[in-house]
Amino acid sequence: MTPLLTTRRLELWQPALRDLPGLFDLTLAEETRRFLGSFVPTEMDAFNRLHRNAGSWALHGYGTFMVRLKGHDRIVANCGVFRSHRGFGADQGLDNVAEAGWIVHQDHWGQGIAGEAMEAALAWFDQVHGRQRIACMIEHGHAASDALAGKLGFVRYGLHQPDGGAALVLYERV
Repeated sequence: MTPLLTTRRLELWQPALRDLPGLFDLTLAEETRRFLGSFVPTEMDAFNRLHRNAGSWALHGYGTFMVRLKGHDRIVANCGVFRSHRGFGADQGLDNVAEAGWIVHQDHWGQGIAGEAMEAALAWFDQVHGRQRIACMIEHGHAASDALAGKLGFVRYGLHQPDGGAALVLYERV
């Protein structure tokens, strides 16, 4: 698969059907899912995630990238900007908006993978789609993602408390 973007260590490409097993593997570790909401990964979940992302690419011209280390085949992350509609309500600023997100395989935590991939993805997004508001949400207590959001230029603008779920800190980059 030919990468769309490259960094010093990474290759980022638009998702393809062949990425389904790697995307499924990405969320298998319970620790990886700790801040992704409570779900047990299934192949159907990975299938739905892949197709939602393909829809973002098809309809809006952007979505998350599959990420691998240069010269390797294994997907180590899924990072980028995608179109979202969270259903939180207009006052929460996460309906029908560009949203940033990153998931890194537990084996690669603490290595700067998310930061490197997101810097490339945001630069590409700004160049192709113009600088615009991008939102993101991070589960309260996820210190590493909070720090990364700040490094990427996101600022906190709110908090969302879903019924029966963990509090979500809302960020935006304008």
